[in-house]
Amino acid sequence: MIKAVAIGTSYGGMEAIRTLLSKLPDSFHLPVIIVLHIGNNNITSFLTQLNKKTYFTVKEAEDKETIREKTVYFAPPNYHLQVEDDYSFSLSTDKKINYSRPSIDVLFETSAWTFKERLVGILLTGSNYDGARGLLTIKKYGGKTIVENPETAFAQSMPSAATELFEPDYVLDLENIADKLLELSNES
Repeated sequence: MIKAVAIGTSYGGMEAIRTLLSKLPDSFHLPVIIVLHIGNNNITSFLTQLNKKTYFTVKEAEDKETIREKTVYFAPPNYHLQVEDDYSFSLSTDKKINYSRPSIDVLFETSAWTFKERLVGILLTGSNYDGARGLLTIKKYGGKTIVENPETAFAQSMPSAATELFEPDYVLDLENIADKLLELSNES
């Protein structure tokens, strides 16, 4: 039974997330946890836009906050977002990983350790290789893995890094990811 969704993206990610979340119906109840490499000044207005255009509560994750259904959580700028065993978040200012803080790998790995086979990991458009190793960890722990098709992604580097490292469960065009996510969540 799927209990959570973890998403990582960078360059081109704002539009990709907007597209993906807008295709999810109000019946979709899973928590969605996102690392988006974005500047400090852009995150607040982006979250405000998403709150108006989706069925979810959209917010920055807070330290020690319990993960709840029908909520989309974003890693705050300059903090690694980690999922703890008690299904809460912790924030860290540890060193950058893959030149990034927040790091997608940190979110994916800690989510995999906690949710195991009850997790769907999604890696979208991006311009470096952050997230590939973490997505592999999700697969190793029995979770489902989805990678945006590198050939149609706004920026190919991030999804290509994943498909070169291992064989994800699904490689899909952005427009088809929401449908697959709904299918996986309904199987549980």
